[in-house]
Amino acid sequence: MTENILRSVTVERTGTGHFTATNPRGGTISFGTSSDPHGGTDFTPVELLLAAIGGCTAADVDVATARHVEPTGFTVSVTGDKISDEFGNRMTDLMVTFSVTFPDGELGDRARAILPRAVKTSHDRFCTVSRTVEIGTPVTTTVTDA
Repeated sequence: MTENILRSVTVERTGTGHFTATNPRGGTISFGTSSDPHGGTDFTPVELLLAAIGGCTAADVDVATARHVEPTGFTVSVTGDKISDEFGNRMTDLMVTFSVTFPDGELGDRARAILPRAVKTSHDRFCTVSRTVEIGTPVTTTVTDA
């Protein structure tokens, strides 16, 4: 059996500095540039990167812990510094911080006990997004229909 390994999105311009990404299942997310003169609330591409890092590892951790008990609180904060240096514009000092609480009792204790291991395993092995960022995968760009 051949596993479908290709992942894709299509990004279309919807206006000056505004774009919509569409996945193969028809889901969409709008985003834009931070220079919107009207103070728009769309995510920027950098914020989408941070959300992808946090979302990927949050999903891994949720699967591991919620099988024991539903959390009473689950927040993941992702921060980083956007810099410009001899390598161009890039993010540094990326930090993912989990704040997860579980109810009192045996099941909550079990979920609390595995939380650090679930976070570490996601970071070290499972989260495709942060693994790709940390390893440093080359990006190829091309132009068609020019």
